[in-house]
Amino acid sequence: MKRVTIILAIIMTLIINNNNEKIIIPNEAIRVRIIANSNSSYDLEVKENLRNEIEKKIYNLLKNITNIDEARKILINNIEDIEIEIEKNFNKQNYHNKFDVDYGLNYFPEKEFKGVIYKEGYYESLVVTIGNGEGNNWWCVLYPPLCALEFDETNKSDIEYQSFISEIINKYL
Repeated sequence: MKRVTIILAIIMTLIINNNNEKIIIPNEAIRVRIIANSNSSYDLEVKENLRNEIEKKIYNLLKNITNIDEARKILINNIEDIEIEIEKNFNKQNYHNKFDVDYGLNYFPEKEFKGVIYKEGYYESLVVTIGNGEGNNWWCVLYPPLCALEFDETNKSDIEYQSFISEIINKYL
């Protein structure tokens, strides 16, 4: 009975703590940020559509990369292709505004996400600024790929999930 009580206490603790899952960005990371022209619903919709396209494009470029130096090289060598994708996306949306693509150390404001505060500062990143860049922005981590894993359907079957709880139960039973 004592063993079952301990196991139940461990399970409850893990369930409670698991709801506060936090994603921490590694020190060696490359971010991406897309800043809308304004906060008009039209400009924000354009930004979201562009985000979907750019996220797929960049994920496909970086999906097999294993180190940050290789990721940097690929991003720098593909800036022109990314700009072409942006132009195509804008043309599909019949959107006629300027944009700027910048790779390097770029400013990110403080952001809270899932209970974690990410400090403001200059981070290695690819930043797309649409028009005046006065609207809401979207940002994520390109390398390591913390936000675009859903684009590669083929790798989902390769993921092995292990339950910490079942490991504990098997260990003590």
